[in-house]
Amino acid sequence: MLKINNQKIIKDMEQQKEDNNFMDNKSIRSVLQIIKSETTQDGEGVTLNRSFPNSYISEFDPFLLLDEMGPMDVKPGKQKGFPDHPHRGFETVTYLLNGKFEHKDSQGHAGTISAGDVQWMTAGSGVIHSEMPEKEFSKNGGKLHGFQLWVNLPKSNKMMKPRYQEIPQSKIPSGTTKESGNVSVKVIAGESLGAKAVIDTITPIMYLHFKLEPGARITQPVPEEYNAFAYVIKGKALFEQSNNSNKIIERENLVIFDKDGKEVYIQAAKESKDPLELLLIGGIPLREPIARYGPFVMNTQQEIYQAIEDYRGGKLGRIIN
Repeated sequence: MLKINNQKIIKDMEQQKEDNNFMDNKSIRSVLQIIKSETTQDGEGVTLNRSFPNSYISEFDPFLLLDEMGPMDVKPGKQKGFPDHPHRGFETVTYLLNGKFEHKDSQGHAGTISAGDVQWMTAGSGVIHSEMPEKEFSKNGGKLHGFQLWVNLPKSNKMMKPRYQEIPQSKIPSGTTKESGNVSVKVIAGESLGAKAVIDTITPIMYLHFKLEPGARITQPVPEEYNAFAYVIKGKALFEQSNNSNKIIERENLVIFDKDGKEVYIQAAKESKDPLELLLIGGIPLREPIARYGPFVMNTQQEIYQAIEDYRGGKLGRIIN
């Protein structure tokens, strides 16, 4: 005879009611597309997981590129980097989770970032920079893991004076859910859970690093005009689907959201052994023409030719060691 577990039924009904209440009166963005990152190499042969540009998507206005370095264990003396190279017309955002990198550029800026730090470089009218493993890290080896995001600049700012912002982990605002504490966030750009970023951005964007314990969930407000995506770093994520179903998304996947709501719903799968970690990134689309060639992103092909000529002619300066 089948034994009915009344307590379990009541518990499941209460959970369903709680889930419905959590979603009530919410304008949740549905998932539009899921893209698996592609393996590629750049710099001195650094292996990367590239979400875009790739064979599926060329850019996601106002974003031009998202790369993940690692996670990988680097043997002593074997770490590769990104030697001197130019940029013009956009910003590079480097966020390290593990490892150490040194930055130098032709504007005289220099700095070292390590686990949890952010380097935000506005190339503007043009800069030559290098991103290389910090000497001791290169010598001793260790775990390397990080991200680089390219943010496009509007036409009016493409030729602005270059600038460099370096934000150590200790100064990056963070927030936690008050009731349970099972959701935390680091706010690199934008705001979340009562914390507001300290970084100064040209193009309005949000850049949030969430961590959710298994079964935890959150709805994050996203400005209606923003394009938005998530990148799963670790664990298993559930997002609201257009057909009201949920699909588990694991690491190395980019999730692009539709603009059919003002919030993004995120849940960590209950059955996962590991917490969920992901990046939630969004920004105002510029809706301007894009002409790009390698490290240069402008509005017209003629501006690209000029950038190449200026670089070859030494107008972007040089790095003084």
